[in-house]
Amino acid sequence: MAGAALPTAELTTSGRPILLPNEIECSLLSNVELEPEGSPPLSSSIHLRSSFLILTTHRLIFVSDSSAAAANTASYVPLASVTHIFLLKKSIKSMFGSPRLKVQLSVGSDGRVGGMGTRSIVATLVMRGKDDVEAFVDKFRQNWGARVWEREKESESASSGSSLVVESSASSSGFDSRGMRVVGVAGILRREQEMWESTDKSLQDAFQDLNALMSKAKEMVMLAEKMRLKLLSGPSQAGSSNDEELGSKEEMQDWLLSVGIVSPVTKESAGALYHQQLSRQLADFVKIPLERSGGMINLIDMYCLFNRARGTELISPEDLLRACSLWEKFDVPVMLRKFDSGVMIIQNKSHSDEEVFARIKLLITRPDALQMGVSAGDAAMTLGIAPAMAKEHLLTAESRGLLCRDISPDGFRFYINLFPEIRTDDIYLVKDQGIYATWIKCASSPSRLQ
Repeated sequence: MAGAALPTAELTTSGRPILLPNEIECSLLSNVELEPEGSPPLSSSIHLRSSFLILTTHRLIFVSDSSAAAANTASYVPLASVTHIFLLKKSIKSMFGSPRLKVQLSVGSDGRVGGMGTRSIVATLVMRGKDDVEAFVDKFRQNWGARVWEREKESESASSGSSLVVESSASSSGFDSRGMRVVGVAGILRREQEMWESTDKSLQDAFQDLNALMSKAKEMVMLAEKMRLKLLSGPSQAGSSNDEELGSKEEMQDWLLSVGIVSPVTKESAGALYHQQLSRQLADFVKIPLERSGGMINLIDMYCLFNRARGTELISPEDLLRACSLWEKFDVPVMLRKFDSGVMIIQNKSHSDEEVFARIKLLITRPDALQMGVSAGDAAMTLGIAPAMAKEHLLTAESRGLLCRDISPDGFRFYINLFPEIRTDDIYLVKDQGIYATWIKCASSPSRLQ
């Protein structure tokens, strides 16, 4: 149960915490309790049980250990509110019991952690899971000592101050730092060009050698995400952009979206909960690829997309398959499906085969399709999915009795199944209405006879 004195952390639909800008996940522990020392009212409001703890560069995030993502709740302790980390005591008693780490937290006058601290309390992290506690404590001390949040505030204040000085000088004189006018459309375009030149210089520095690339990988991902968000939220001026420019912007957004994941789950950071957290992160990642591919995507394609987004933190096919199989235990909107042919795909739970069959029936009952049938490529264009996926849907429709299949040197072609409309007692009887009558008209048309 999350404590009332701790701020609430936002979670994704799969139960993963939503990280702050420039926040990176570092380590994870399972089955952690937070036991504060002090007065009973404060202790009861801050006490946390049965949670797994996520250490980031900015926070200690406690997520309730529930299998259903919808029932998950999360609270966090800002590292900025940690005033002291006590030593992890080692004794004969600790060898047989759960490791305990005491931290001192600053608490506001309202009894909440994370505000302006007026007094301090001591809380104990009871780590009952089978994880590497010493490695976690070392990373905890490193992140707390690095104090990334303070450097971010300093850089933000410095950048805002410099931008105000530049803007004020530019507005007063009408010229930029290079002595060029910044008024009107030309000035706006010149400022945009300067921004892109700075971005291009950062990209060139990052790709000079492998070491520079590794050191600046996360910085490039964050920069690409900011650029993508700016493109999405940029105001559209009437008459200032044409279809070609809009198409290039969409391509740029797609490219930036596939740059990578800022904080991928790794075995080093997640430990024993690696596959569980990988499964939740994958469930969040597949949403956009599923929207682009018509609600379903091949497992092999997702393996390539996910590994490309993870950068150097690649996963094996076995890890991906195991992560997908864990979705049955979580309340996530996606699922793993296996067709009768053995092909495995990822699709939305809201996906309906009946809706797909209805669209296939509309396609197959067209006059040209009644004569020549349809191929997997024809169905792929109608359904907006890959031809391999379309072929699986056609085979599934055949198994339901909706279609018939013809195998020729040119491949598979599928036709509407007319046998349900033929009466066994009078096979020559043709109704005035129905698919069978339409098929006879198409088959006996002059174009067909020629």
